[in-house]
Amino acid sequence: MAGILISALALAPLSQAISIPSLPPKIQGVTTPLIQPLYDLLPALPILQAPLPPLDSPAFTPSNIKPKKVGYYWVGAGDKEHADFLATYSLDDDTFGTLIYVTDVPTSGNDPHHIGVSSDGQTIVGGGLLSLLKLQDTAYYFDVSNPYRPAFKKSNSALLSSIADEIRPKPDGGFFITYMGSALGTSPGRLVETDADFNIIHEWPEDVEGTLGILAEQFSPHGISIDWDRNYILTSDFVVPLSILKPSTGVIRAQTLRLWNLESRTIISTITIPGGSGIQDVKFIPGNPEGAAIAATVGSAQLWVIYPGRKDSNGNQGVAELIYDFGDTIRATNPIASYSDITQDGKYIYVTLTSANHVAALDISDLTNPKRLDDPDEVHPIVGPHYIKVTPDQKHIVVTDYFVQTGEIGIVNVPADFKAQYIDINDDGSISFNRSINFSQEFENRGGGKPHSALVFDFTDPEHPLYY
Repeated sequence: MAGILISALALAPLSQAISIPSLPPKIQGVTTPLIQPLYDLLPALPILQAPLPPLDSPAFTPSNIKPKKVGYYWVGAGDKEHADFLATYSLDDDTFGTLIYVTDVPTSGNDPHHIGVSSDGQTIVGGGLLSLLKLQDTAYYFDVSNPYRPAFKKSNSALLSSIADEIRPKPDGGFFITYMGSALGTSPGRLVETDADFNIIHEWPEDVEGTLGILAEQFSPHGISIDWDRNYILTSDFVVPLSILKPSTGVIRAQTLRLWNLESRTIISTITIPGGSGIQDVKFIPGNPEGAAIAATVGSAQLWVIYPGRKDSNGNQGVAELIYDFGDTIRATNPIASYSDITQDGKYIYVTLTSANHVAALDISDLTNPKRLDDPDEVHPIVGPHYIKVTPDQKHIVVTDYFVQTGEIGIVNVPADFKAQYIDINDDGSISFNRSINFSQEFENRGGGKPHSALVFDFTDPEHPLYY
């Protein structure tokens, strides 16, 4: 009977998202004197945190410059008491690192996670990794119709799932967002879909077979990539979110990907990578004639190519083949995260090796013979690299140096320098470290800033801006 009730709930259509207000409500200039003593007095609670609104935000002076290249960074306040925020920066050569604007959300302690932009470039959405712990919304939307003055638009939460992760826009508006955990932070998570007004309309899978499948086997979707032409979605399973928090016997990692039918939003098959030990990321290779994708495994420190159109020896659709092993030296760092991005010509892939403080570069134009373009033994001037994004002009990569620090309530506390790196892509695909933005210094009055993810807009041709 319990299984029937769970399935019925999972199959119920969602007409709208829910939104959770902070308690007590935020009132600028009034709330802070009342709640500051509570922040000072209340200890960190096991798992759940006190659902207090943020302290008043420090004043800042907006810049009136209008650069051609703009970076948007989704940032957590280091003290977890001030509001989390979207920081807008210039990435132009002559004004690089100039803070243009800060857009607060009405909550704190979300541990801002991944970020995405709508297909029309008018809306940015950022997810909260630990929002659930304060019983607050997990997705935050920003209006960037004025790219130099983003405005907070709305926030919401799903009913069945939490822990917002990777984001992909829909061509007709709205998003697909992987939610790695259930409403309680356990398995299964869901693939959340919004409409063009950013209301949550589905939490996939919703069919009986798919729902029973994710109840039977760990389903912790983190990475997502979509092949709109071939009608495929690939999601990669990473970890059970609750397992990174105390009490815990260790992080529970997955070794599976799900191949979906895009049109029906149903799972076609489960693809297993032996010993994958957390598959944080998967991306289709632009222009690949077979529609292949690359999956980055964390614990095993490897790259696997996924062929969604092939079938294995048992007739199951989707085949995974190992194409590159980063080796025992990387595995000895006890890898906790690995994330990638691929150039639009499908030739180069860049991979952050978080625990090794390294960014790898590979030529994957020949998937049977990938070539390493960086020196594996070179010490990079970087601590805790995680999120990585190739800029629209394909000349740079942006890397944010912060993964997760749960503090006393968890078991994952990864060292970081809290910088946003701006790295040059050389003509041969190799990389050169160029310059960075120091969020600890810039936002010292919020206890520092923790930048987890980034987007880059390029207005070189203002009639045809580029973004992703």
